[in-house]
Amino acid sequence: EGVCIFIFVEMTSLAGSIIMLTIFSIFVQAAEGSTYGVVPYVNAKATGSVAGIVGAGGPTGAVSFGLIFRQLAPRTAFSVMAGIVLASGVLSVLITIKNHRGILFGADRDGDNIIVPRMEEDEEEFPKAVDASDKEDGEYHNNST
Repeated sequence: EGVCIFIFVEMTSLAGSIIMLTIFSIFVQAAEGSTYGVVPYVNAKATGSVAGIVGAGGPTGAVSFGLIFRQLAPRTAFSVMAGIVLASGVLSVLITIKNHRGILFGADRDGDNIIVPRMEEDEEEFPKAVDASDKEDGEYHNNST
């Protein structure tokens, strides 16, 4: 992504700029997908919270880069943005998630130690849905009998 932005800054034709932004967009979409794909592995009990924090990164970046573009000339601002994106991409190889191996180091947790919750004998796999039309006098009852 960072390299694509550096190339975009040097474009002199509209057609070349559009092609470069299209290629850049493909890389952005792949990065977003991989970021959200990792969310359940960060903390399985708080997936929603982690997804919220990840989702907050987009508006935070937009505001930050908006402030950069407000203070600097466009060519310089794009170069600063490209440098930040490139640096964060290079530093991402250092990320590790607890119990999962990172790109450069770390260790996977042994699969035999994974705790899988079991259903109780009286627990239904798929609970029956309650239809509001079955409600009478504040009670729900089954029309199948």
